[in-house]
Amino acid sequence: MPYADAGGTRIYYEETGRGTPLIFLHEFAGDHRSWREQVRALSRNFRCITIAARGYPPSDVPDDDAAYSQEIANRDAIAVLDAVGVDKAHVVGLSMGAYTALQLAMYFPDRLLSAVAAGAGTGSDPATRDQFLRDAAATAAAMEKATRIDAEQICVSPTRVQLQNKDELGWRMMVEHLADHPPKGSAKVLRNVQGKRPSLYDLEAELAAVKVPVLLIVGDEDEPCLDVNLFMKRIMRTAQLAMLPGCGHPINHEEPALFSWLVERFLTSVDRGTWQPRDPRADAALGKSFAAILPGIEGH
Repeated sequence: MPYADAGGTRIYYEETGRGTPLIFLHEFAGDHRSWREQVRALSRNFRCITIAARGYPPSDVPDDDAAYSQEIANRDAIAVLDAVGVDKAHVVGLSMGAYTALQLAMYFPDRLLSAVAAGAGTGSDPATRDQFLRDAAATAAAMEKATRIDAEQICVSPTRVQLQNKDELGWRMMVEHLADHPPKGSAKVLRNVQGKRPSLYDLEAELAAVKVPVLLIVGDEDEPCLDVNLFMKRIMRTAQLAMLPGCGHPINHEEPALFSWLVERFLTSVDRGTWQPRDPRADAALGKSFAAILPGIEGH
């Protein structure tokens, strides 16, 4: 089995296809298997690399809490790129993986061709952040005492029932994959990565400085992530935003064909050199009235 060495911790990865390198970073409830629909669609034109984050077998599950953090998650992704001999790659992440994709765009721009961040921002809303942190700590403590994750309960949350309603088999697959995860590993990730990472609102200056092409994707029923994605779109000149109707959080499962099409369209524009950041004239129009945008209209 292929592994990257990340400071003594083994990170499992799989490769499929040929072309421009494209690395996928999964969400908290997922793993390397979460991207199968996207790999099938995109490996025809891209070298697709999926990884299992530390804490998710077949990757190692370190016992020490100090072995988990957002910074370490960033370095794990870079370690995989090093292991497969890739200098620069596109990165696609969902939720937890989307946060890492944005971190890579901020702090490792020389290793990225572009970043797709889908469902980013859970726990960022200032109005609910304290409750999110309390819930994360309580859930992590309960997981550490459990012998098995109650995956079905997690997967009927307000932002996951959309998948259950649309695709019972796809939802069941998500439940089964989550139930496979060792509770102690998930607890450490939840406590030390998601429970300690900054709110995206606290990274405004870093996000605004991003030069890497970025595609933000969010479901319109993913309430914890809606406002923060609009916030990022407004402050990031390099960001485009796609909002998927009738969708919750695991949007690559809910609408796999549409998700893959949006990603491929974006990546292809970057590779062809036709992608462009937001025109400064669009910035000037933000917040202005219709009359201000069309000077002299009152005189006609």
